[in-house]
Amino acid sequence: MKKKATKSAGPVMDIGISADDRAEIAAGLSRLLADSFNLYLMTHNFHWNVKGPMFNTLHLMFMGQYTEQWNALDVIAERIRALGHPAPGTGKLFSELTSIDEPEGVPAALEMVRLLVAAQEATARTARGLFPLVDKANDQPTADLLTQRLEVHEKTAWMLRSLLEE
Repeated sequence: MKKKATKSAGPVMDIGISADDRAEIAAGLSRLLADSFNLYLMTHNFHWNVKGPMFNTLHLMFMGQYTEQWNALDVIAERIRALGHPAPGTGKLFSELTSIDEPEGVPAALEMVRLLVAAQEATARTARGLFPLVDKANDQPTADLLTQRLEVHEKTAWMLRSLLEE
């Protein structure tokens, strides 16, 4: 008698983090990915459209910032995948998950800086908000990723904020 072929769900993931914790962490990282993508897009948009006496300074600064942000997207998405979940990757999903509002039109140069400070800080808050869950789950790789992202967002917000001081 031939055995009936059954569909396999694949190997069970056992990395020392429960399935529920992995799902919650992946959901939080998906929010971070959405914030990071929207921050990337905003910064790149401002790079293209900045004008005025600070053009060269801001144009170059924004390029460095959006390049760093672009590279971070892959790191965050790959951590979500390593936890066994799909990474969001559509504008619709990003708009549902993000805490960052898109600006209307083309703001003046210093308003661009203000908006980027707010977006950097929002992204930092999203990252920081994941620590209690990550710590509880004993998820050091995600904690390391979050620490690195926080360092970038807080430093970038400070540098942008300093442009607004007299």
